[in-house]
Amino acid sequence: MDSFDLHLTPAEIGAIPNLTLAYTGDAVFELLVRSRLCRLGKAPGELNAMALSYVSAPAQAEAVKRLFPVLTEEELAVFKRGRNTRVGSIPKGASPEQYHAATGLETLFGWLWLSGAHERLSRLFETAFPNE
Repeated sequence: MDSFDLHLTPAEIGAIPNLTLAYTGDAVFELLVRSRLCRLGKAPGELNAMALSYVSAPAQAEAVKRLFPVLTEEELAVFKRGRNTRVGSIPKGASPEQYHAATGLETLFGWLWLSGAHERLSRLFETAFPNE
């Protein structure tokens, strides 16, 4: 089994709880951000500060707005499934709407990763966060 390319079936992915997809998507999102920032050649402390402009719920909620026009119906349904999931608590610095949008984004990214749709995932990341 290739842990980087699982290609789970739609039924297998459908059985995964939304917050588990979001948990996976959070890690995938973090890897995409860190990979982008590594190209800048900065020290780790600087990179951590820069990463906050990507990984915070408000930043992810803004990114979602850029994605809506390009999402397929199926991707939008997955996003909404994650966005509408009941969460335990909302972190300081984020509104409930922002946190739910960020959860939806992470759910979508986790779903795409586990589906093996890595190229689509990369395109959506670039659309959400155009290279500055």
